[in-house]
Formats: sequence, structure tokens, C-alpha cells
Amino acid sequence: MCELFCLSSRRPTRASFSLKRFAAHGAPDGRNVDGWGVAFHEGRDIRLYKEPEPAGDSPWVAFIEERALATRLLISHIRRATMGANSHANTQPFARELGGRMHLFAHNGGFDGIAARFDAATHRFHPLGETDSEMAFCLLLERLAPLWKGAAAPPLAARLAAVTEFAAGMRPLGIANFLYSDGEFIFGHGHRRTQADGIVAPPGLWFRHRHRGHTADAPAESGVTIHSADHHEAHHEAQEMALLASVPVTAGHWRPLAEGEIVVVAAGELVPS
Repeated sequence: MCELFCLSSRRPTRASFSLKRFAAHGAPDGRNVDGWGVAFHEGRDIRLYKEPEPAGDSPWVAFIEERALATRLLISHIRRATMGANSHANTQPFARELGGRMHLFAHNGGFDGIAARFDAATHRFHPLGETDSEMAFCLLLERLAPLWKGAAAPPLAARLAAVTEFAAGMRPLGIANFLYSDGEFIFGHGHRRTQADGIVAPPGLWFRHRHRGHTADAPAESGVTIHSADHHEAHHEAQEMALLASVPVTAGHWRPLAEGEIVVVAAGELVPS
């Protein structure tokens, strides 16, 4: 199955080692060989890198590590194709503008019958590719669009209600693990996943929170390196980091999400909902 990963932090963070560890899941001799992508939020916009090629030996992954891009929010996806060709358009994360900012979506699973549901809906948003995941994203954006008509961002409660209703509608269609970001909040929905024993069962997503003390440049920990955006800047604010992943990608305590659970993270912390 596909692999999901996201990072949210209080201060700008370079996560090159976690990306490298995550990309190893897409090694050419493994199962997830049909493409990969990673998106870095930058204010209202994003930097999006993706290609329909194996992640494990991609020179673009090395390029991203060498650039050491700092961000407070990133989402990454490694694809195991179940619908649609190996193409750039079918490679996740998917991105669309809504309310004057870029929104991101990455999905792990499959939705039977979603094409009929999509055809029956009204459309401002249309898929560029052929995947069920992108159709689902377009349906989510149709649900969210009325909330983003005003000049101000909608309340979190309204956003969460729309995502919750969308997730409830997707679960009967198949496996519905997803990450959705509006640039301010990340919504992670855990469902089911094909486990190591071959059984489809929860959890489909794992959560971890990390806290670092007053250090400008924290050491690596099991694949994740935390650096400040500016090596020369002395930070006195503690770093907070929230991670979501299909399977744990670092050492430390990861909490499995219950079937159908949605968590919201922002600025490196779990947001009460």
C-alpha cells in the first residue's frame, strides 16, 4: 500500500533524514515503486516535488536533502498504484488553490464506486489524472469551498466538521487513510491498512509528538534531524514537532489512531477538538 508522512513544527525544521528514511520504503525492489512526492508549505503557497518513479533511488530526494529546505509543514506520499497510470498527474500529494491558499491531500487506500459519486456531484474542482484519490480530494474541496468564500479563514470547528463528514462518507467505499492540509492545520484520518500479516485492519495511521528544549541545533534521532532555519540565530523557544505516518518512521512512542479517528495538528502540536 501507499505510505503517508507529514511533519508539523513550531519553528522551521529541516527533515531531510526523515524524508530519506521514508523514501527507502519506496526502494525499487520493494512494493511502493510507482511514484513519490513531497510538498513544503511556504505561507499560502507550496513547493511541490513529485515524480512517477521509485523514491528509493531518486536523485530528486538527494537534491531535496542537499537544499535542506526549512518548513513548518510538509506532507509526503509514496505510491503503490491501484488506479491510473504511472504519471505525474497521478502522483501525490495533490494540490489545489482554495480561498487564496494552496491545499494539499494525500491518500492511502482505495475507493470503490467513487467515480459514480463524483459524476453525481457538482464540480468546481476536476481531477487532472485518473485516480480515486484525486477524485476524493476534489469532492472534499467541493464540501470545503463554501467555508472559504469570505476574506477570513473559516473557524477550525467548521473545517473539522466538513472533513469529518467527508471521511464518514469515504469509509464505506474502501480504505480511507488520508492527510489533508490547508496550510494552517493538518487533518489526519486513520482507517485501516494491510498489516504485516496481510490482514486489513486498524491502525492505518500513527501519531507522534516530540518536544525539544532550548537548542538551536538538535542532534539526529533515529532518522529525524531538527535544525533551525538559520544556523546563526539563537533560539530560546522550545521546539515542538508533530508527526503522522502510515507506519512509525522514527524511534520513540507512536500512538496508533483508532479506526475512523481524525486528529488535527498545527505548529507542532495536537490541536484539541
